[in-house]
Amino acid sequence: MDALAIIKKKRDGQRLSRSELSFLIEGYTTKRIPDYQMSAFLMASQLRGMSPEETIVLTELMLKSGRVLDFGAESLRVIDKHSTGGVGDSVSMILAPIVGSCGVRIPMISGRALGHTGGTLDKLEAIPGLRTNLSISEIYQQIQDLGVVMIGATQEITPADRLLYALRDVTASVDFIPFITASILSKKLAEGLSGLVLDVKSGRGAFMTDSDQSRKLAETLVMVGEYFGMTTIALLTNMDQPLGRAIGNWLEVEESIECLKGQGSQELLELSLTLSGEMIALAGLADDPSEGMQIARDAVSSGRALDFFAKIVSAQGGDPKVITNPTLRMRSIEPVTVNLPLDIHGFVTDIDAYQIAEVANNLGAGRLVIDDEVDHEAGIVLHLSVGDRVTPGLPIASIFGRNADLIDASSQKILDAFQLSESPIKKPDLIIDRLTSKGWTSES
Repeated sequence: MDALAIIKKKRDGQRLSRSELSFLIEGYTTKRIPDYQMSAFLMASQLRGMSPEETIVLTELMLKSGRVLDFGAESLRVIDKHSTGGVGDSVSMILAPIVGSCGVRIPMISGRALGHTGGTLDKLEAIPGLRTNLSISEIYQQIQDLGVVMIGATQEITPADRLLYALRDVTASVDFIPFITASILSKKLAEGLSGLVLDVKSGRGAFMTDSDQSRKLAETLVMVGEYFGMTTIALLTNMDQPLGRAIGNWLEVEESIECLKGQGSQELLELSLTLSGEMIALAGLADDPSEGMQIARDAVSSGRALDFFAKIVSAQGGDPKVITNPTLRMRSIEPVTVNLPLDIHGFVTDIDAYQIAEVANNLGAGRLVIDDEVDHEAGIVLHLSVGDRVTPGLPIASIFGRNADLIDASSQKILDAFQLSESPIKKPDLIIDRLTSKGWTSES
């Protein structure tokens, strides 16, 4: 075989065999195939498409490019969750302590912020001392001792995905469903999961803004996950408005702590509890997601979940005292308040999640390329959500930024992101639909 012939074949819209895909993936990970040829394959695939069979094979090859975790007798209770990325989405830091405190094993591999969506690793690393770069032996030990670990990808797990993701990012081939599917599921299958709950977001602040494409992504993820024997459930959720009120790394840690106390953003807490209920049921610790959700609520109301978050932080080298008392983490940025004009009143009818995320990133909360440094304290806290009544001069947001020159422009962009009307509206549904191997709930 040679790479050029395979690229031509895909360029002409033909399906590639397992051996041809294997030749490409193995050749690229061993540096026998150069970036420029793999780039040509990525673009040819994006333009000409890939079949479900090719997507399955690509996922398997990326999975087998590295180590696969095996938890033996614990495997039936090893469950994880994955979000396709959103604005103000700190669910992982709420969900992992809730579900872990209920007895589910979670070897959670997360990513960093890129583009307008935040990254769980950046948020966790805003906690003083916390490590996310654990070795394989440390992962096994923490799962045995505590049941939950929250880390980034290691050198041993899915090295093909790590290389291909970096190349996709610079070749305009990120938003291709077969590549997204193979990237997500190769990592999740490498965790040794028996079940996976997906939060597939749709709307302006989502990775995929088009609802039809979001549905297609969910369907492909569930199909491939089930093919590999991993029970896979997807929730399609609304990401037109920010999910939580905090957008920024330490700010989202603070909001997660509030939610673990049963306070904070109720939309963020409800979605976290819903996803937790799905995971608890998949682990066999509840008869159905509804019962699982009640178990999750009890973990929050009893304080077990917050205590468990402190244990995760401590186990990974962080300071657990800032979880029980976040004010112990000293701030170096004073917030600037954004107020409504004095002639404005009515109700909030919309908040543009993408525009809010752009402002937060410009303040330093995110990154445009993977090597950018993030400012863990930068970001925005919103004081209103869709449906709230407003009065003249009301504070609508607090800005956390070090560059004084950006504050005025940021304030105006935040104001522009809010849409108001004189009439109240019904809050949009957060959960749009649910997909299992049996199909969409709305179609049953």
